[in-house]
Amino acid sequence: MTDTPEGTHVIGRTPKGVTVSETDIPGLLVLDLVVNGDNRGWFKETWQRAEMVAAGLPDFGPVQNSIAYNKEPGTTRGIHAEPWDKLVTCAFGKFFGAWVDLRPGATFGHTFCCEVGPARAVFVPRGVGNSYQTLVSDTVYSYLVNDHWSPDATYSMLNQADPTVAIPWPIPLDRAVVSEKDKRHPFLGDVTPLAPRKTLIVGCHGQLGRALHTQLGNNPSYEYVDIDTFDIAAPGGLEDTRHWADYQTIVNAAAFTAVDKAETPDGRRAAWQANVTGVANLAAVATAHGLTLVHVSSDYVFDGTATRPYTESDPFCPISVYGQTKAAGDAIVSAVPRHYVVRTSWVIGDGKNFVRTMASLAARGIKPAVVDDQVGRLTFTQDLAAGIVHLVRSGAPYGTYNLTCEGPAQSWAQIAARVFELLRHSPAEVTPVTTAAYYEGQAGPIAPRPASSTLDLSKIERAGFTPSDGDAALRAYVAKEAADAGGDGSGGPAGSASSPTDGKAA
Repeated sequence: MTDTPEGTHVIGRTPKGVTVSETDIPGLLVLDLVVNGDNRGWFKETWQRAEMVAAGLPDFGPVQNSIAYNKEPGTTRGIHAEPWDKLVTCAFGKFFGAWVDLRPGATFGHTFCCEVGPARAVFVPRGVGNSYQTLVSDTVYSYLVNDHWSPDATYSMLNQADPTVAIPWPIPLDRAVVSEKDKRHPFLGDVTPLAPRKTLIVGCHGQLGRALHTQLGNNPSYEYVDIDTFDIAAPGGLEDTRHWADYQTIVNAAAFTAVDKAETPDGRRAAWQANVTGVANLAAVATAHGLTLVHVSSDYVFDGTATRPYTESDPFCPISVYGQTKAAGDAIVSAVPRHYVVRTSWVIGDGKNFVRTMASLAARGIKPAVVDDQVGRLTFTQDLAAGIVHLVRSGAPYGTYNLTCEGPAQSWAQIAARVFELLRHSPAEVTPVTTAAYYEGQAGPIAPRPASSTLDLSKIERAGFTPSDGDAALRAYVAKEAADAGGDGSGGPAGSASSPTDGKAA
């Protein structure tokens, strides 16, 4: 094993003694390997997934191994920033490696250099310019990449002689072996940074999709699609719909949420198509390409009989078709190596929802009867979007996380009464009724609802995200709705009455 190069800091070590060190270029890692030799030669492990990932190397999923033989000392190749990650090493000989960050951001143009022999490897993240100069004859340069090489791929190039980065080539370039193509690469001021991998947000026109758009903005790193233009349940799957190596995350904010319609034959088929077949298609591409899949779940995966808040590990027990499809989707996503299942309830955002309906009834002087034997917490979409972004950006452990507002569980009738109160109407105008009484005499199938939808929030709070207080979020939402409607707080936006649980799922 060689000494750790200058400008690095050890972040992990494998049981066999391989060290993983970070550099000043984010994601660029140096591995000092263990080389075991005797009179026959030597042996090393350049890539040992389990141990190296545990020591801090990304689980980058290599799909191609390439080798370059370099006959003469001074052979100089690069600087090329490629749209894939790579793990480079020296199979024979020795080379001087130089890396330049060509990604947009604060470290654009930063450099790192070190010598690489058989006892060293360097992990080069996507967008970091890679180059090397051989120091001895017959040097063999070997590298693993996590996408297949393509002449159509987008690259960023930098001239090896760029005076700004000033790479200290051991053999001056005027005496080195350099290709004419590499000599024509641009200097740093003319380099187009390599765009980062994108995040695909599916269901951009729904309440959560709109909140994610507000949260993330129109940065080209985020691509927003609706199910009308991107059919997640396409019979042939989604493999050929995108060049998935250009993506890093899929956020599935789309779902069939008409819980009563799901009890009909047509609705049942539609619910299974969107919530199961579509989710399976997304899971397939996420697994195949090492993407992170974020999927929004529902309290409907439970039967609502618990006397305590539901945790992420409680077993599924859905009592409706909609709940069955959401539970099936959750099970599929849980098998994706990089996944977040964000389970929520009673979603309120920019769209048709319970709070808007109650505000509309109050404004029109209608005194509603509202279900009082279903309890839970509201979830405002800005919280849901912020929680999703937090999980992804913070690198929280993959898995399932509950996310709703904080505060005491309330019934739909209690929430309705609070909306009336906030709009300067008497809470007594809301009449509490049982679920059975509410639906008595209504035509068509009615889906059973969980009586208790309260979710335990301790896991996501341990992950560093604190949900909003439910009553404070409700006050802010009602005030904004009233202001947007041009009122003085005594009325609410127009809307049609609906079942108190319509649209509650993401």
